[in-house]
Parts: sequence; structure tokens; C-alpha cells
Amino acid sequence: MSSLQGHLLVASPKLADPNFFRSVVLIVQHNDDGALGLVLNRPMEPTIDSVWDQVSETPCYADGQLHKGGPCDGPLMVLHTDEEHSQIEVLEGVYFTTEKDAVEQLVADPISKPLRFFLGYAGWSAGQLEGELADNAWATTAATSEHVFLPDVEEQWDTLRRAIARAAAAEWIDPKFIPEDPSVN
Repeated sequence: MSSLQGHLLVASPKLADPNFFRSVVLIVQHNDDGALGLVLNRPMEPTIDSVWDQVSETPCYADGQLHKGGPCDGPLMVLHTDEEHSQIEVLEGVYFTTEKDAVEQLVADPISKPLRFFLGYAGWSAGQLEGELADNAWATTAATSEHVFLPDVEEQWDTLRRAIARAAAAEWIDPKFIPEDPSVN
């Protein structure tokens, strides 16, 4: 299977695991060793500025919500658009970092830079994600920066699930059988 880095996993309606029920996961890294992803649609109550003193003594001028990135513990993780402070380019123009110095720089000067903060992550061992995909636990679609930095994530799962279903159905419909006026159908 080719890498799904930069793609979204959209949970199947039958996926009952509470960590992933109705979730949208951005795959940050995917290779033969496994995969790392961040759940995009699990905002938490605290904001980064309200908990920053637990992370660093440097000033924080960012005000974004924290998100529960998944069930695995890990450092504070940030998706952003600043190439200079990145560890990984996840998709074109969207970067990932966990390095403390880089995160401090990102929150010190957040002017007009979208930032998304995560506590925890979703992790899969070698072959595990591929098995879940074979079991139809997830649908996939290419991610965009709009998906990653969407301000209101309440409807993200349902919107993406419907878009993927429409795209799949379109492959089965021959356009020559679609009437010019759909009301005569």
C-alpha cells in the first residue's frame, strides 16, 4: 500500500471505538513501520494560552483550542503553515512539529498563521492501519489545508462521509443516463 501521509481517515459509521467514533484523522506519517495521525474533530475545553505555563516559561500569544489528537500519550503537537519551524511537511503548505523550541517560536508570533494544537495522537503499528482499511473501518480522501484548519469541526465527519459516498457513487453512474432535467427522473 502506498503512503497515506497527507490523507484523511473518515471513520465508518460502524466504527464503535469511542476514541474514533465519528472521527476525522489526518495521517501525519505513514510508512512500513506504521502510522501516526491526529484526530481533527475532537476540540477540548482548554485553550493553548490557558495551559501554556505548564509547557514553557516563554510568552504565548496564540489563543487556539487544544484538540485531543488520539488515545496515545505524547508531547504537545502543532499543525501549522510555517515551513521554518517544521519537522515534517504533512501535505503541501501544512507542517507538523513537536520540538519545544519550534513550538515556542510558533506561539510567540502567531500573527496570521493558522495553528492547531494537539494533546495525544493516534498510532498504528506496521500493517495495523492497512488491516483496518481492509475491514472498512475507515474511508480515505486527500486532505487540504482547509480540512486541517477548519474553524468549526462539528459537522466535519458527516460532511466528509457524504462527499466520499457521493464520489464513490459517481463512479457507478453513467452520465449518458442522467436526464438534462432531473425532475423527469
